[in-house]
Amino acid sequence: MIAEAGLAALWLATGFALVQVLLAWGAAKGAGQGSAGASMVMTALRRVAIVQGLLALAAFVLLVVLFVRSDMSVLLVVENSHSMKPLIYKIAGAWGNHEGSMLLWVTVLAISGAGVALFEKRLPQGTLAATLGAQAAIAIGFYAFLAFASNPFVRVSPPPLDGRGLNPLLQDPGLAFHPPTLYLGYVGLSVAFSFAVGALLMRDVGPAFARAMRPWVLAAWIFLTIGITAGSYWAYYELGWGGWWFWDPVENASLMPWLAATALLHSVSVLATRDGLRAWTVMLAVVAFSMSMIGTFLVRSGILISVHAFAVDPTRGGFILALLGLYIGGALALFGARIGTVKQGTTFELVSREGALVLNNLLLSVILGVVFIGTLYPLVAQAAGVQLSIGAPFFEKAAVPVALALVAATAAGPLLKWRRDQWNALFGKLLVPVGVAGIAFALVFALGGAQWLPALVLGLAAGLAVASVIPLIRRNLRRTPLHIYGMVVAHLGIAVSIAGMAADSAFKVERLAAISVGQNVTVGPYRVELLEVRPAVGPNWSALEAHLKATRAGGAPFDLFPQQRFFANPPTNTNEAAIATELDGQLYTVIGQGDGEGRWQIRAWWKPFVTLIWAGGAMIALGGLLSLIGRVRRERRDAEDGA
Repeated sequence: MIAEAGLAALWLATGFALVQVLLAWGAAKGAGQGSAGASMVMTALRRVAIVQGLLALAAFVLLVVLFVRSDMSVLLVVENSHSMKPLIYKIAGAWGNHEGSMLLWVTVLAISGAGVALFEKRLPQGTLAATLGAQAAIAIGFYAFLAFASNPFVRVSPPPLDGRGLNPLLQDPGLAFHPPTLYLGYVGLSVAFSFAVGALLMRDVGPAFARAMRPWVLAAWIFLTIGITAGSYWAYYELGWGGWWFWDPVENASLMPWLAATALLHSVSVLATRDGLRAWTVMLAVVAFSMSMIGTFLVRSGILISVHAFAVDPTRGGFILALLGLYIGGALALFGARIGTVKQGTTFELVSREGALVLNNLLLSVILGVVFIGTLYPLVAQAAGVQLSIGAPFFEKAAVPVALALVAATAAGPLLKWRRDQWNALFGKLLVPVGVAGIAFALVFALGGAQWLPALVLGLAAGLAVASVIPLIRRNLRRTPLHIYGMVVAHLGIAVSIAGMAADSAFKVERLAAISVGQNVTVGPYRVELLEVRPAVGPNWSALEAHLKATRAGGAPFDLFPQQRFFANPPTNTNEAAIATELDGQLYTVIGQGDGEGRWQIRAWWKPFVTLIWAGGAMIALGGLLSLIGRVRRERRDAEDGA
């Protein structure tokens, strides 16, 4: 009865979402009357939103229970699990498929709405009611999608003896971590969307609306950053091709919401603190969730061929496309109808921190446009009967120059004063960062042997790192607000990440060789010797494992064990890279096929400072977390002082 209970919980959640929309309409209509009846409706609305979230959570937990119990009477478990799988993959397998991942998607959506109902106390009653109504309206569409197109609780009769197993590429701890964090970011942007819709409906676009929305945007952005960073490293070590970003359409589907959310984060901060960029903030809230919806469509429509995509019936993609048109089209229509009622807000000079943030947002929007066009244009061309592909060269040529300008704007922004500053003052503040950038560029280009573009990026990274810490100079560090530290750490993280990207591009060394036992290959500063190739057995796989000994001049030798794995359920072959991490980079090794004469393909990379990419991503997320904690503390303190 577990599957039936899960399905019943979904239907009940759908009913509560419908009630929530009706109560939201009544509460918004009665806003400002101050009557006891209006207050009762608002209380009921909050409670219904909380119950809806709990019901969705219950449905998801029941699905996880079905996977843990290996209940082969449920079709989803049969198609995506096996009784012999380790427990972690049974649990993660609940969302390692289309239906389960969509249930996780709608659960996060419902829990987010419950969180707004439970914690939001600052918004006027009407705006909060409209926000909760918009969140429930989104949920209804996805509940319908689950019920009619992607039911995760379908029974199969007679039940088979065992399941088909999980895709071996997903049988990694990354599956337990990457999708949930990414979804918390994706769906967290739905709250920003609902806030924007609620504010437009009630004509209440102002600092109070932005202050209420900002923590949700920050939280979604943090999870997106973590999810993208973790996903990049997961693909890096799991796929065995030695790269950390492929410009795969599904990778781009996660990058696009992050770019929009980054622009939104800066814009909502200006609106919350300086009452500027009102229309821009609302538009970015709509665009950010639009990118999340488009990403959901790309991954689940069946129109993409990608290792990251779910190959599903295209009719499901049509359902999601219809939802996208309904919600995003409706929001854009509402924006067009109500934008005339949005007041201008506080003005500012071009040379100001607000001006730098506007430039920052424009550059982010240009990069977003490049990624959007490069991702979707081949699909449009395919629909017209033209086969083409757009790969890394297009994205790098189109986006990298804009990204370099963005790095410069990121360095300059925090050094400017709010509302008005002077050009000569800005030049004086940028003198040291520009000098450091120039020296770093010259040293890397002249002494490091790098080409001019990676050397330029490394120079800009050094300049950004220096500019990032300047806001702390001459401050009392013990009295500095936590959100300032968050900004500094996040901007430092950007510098660290782009330094890692540039170093990997400039200095990596790759070797592919066919060697026999006892022979060696040299890659970078390492000599890698093949000692033996032997069989190995894991929990649900067998493998051919190479025993490599890597030696660096002046250092102790160490062992590496890359594998070719063979999974029986379902039958799949995978490469498992062996990676050694040092302070100055990573040695990355993969074993290929044998030639029948005792020689084996060994592919090895020396990747200097590549770990800075993911260390920087972690710093960016940490900076966001510090900012979130600091903002919440300050607003709580201000509320207590006001009381």
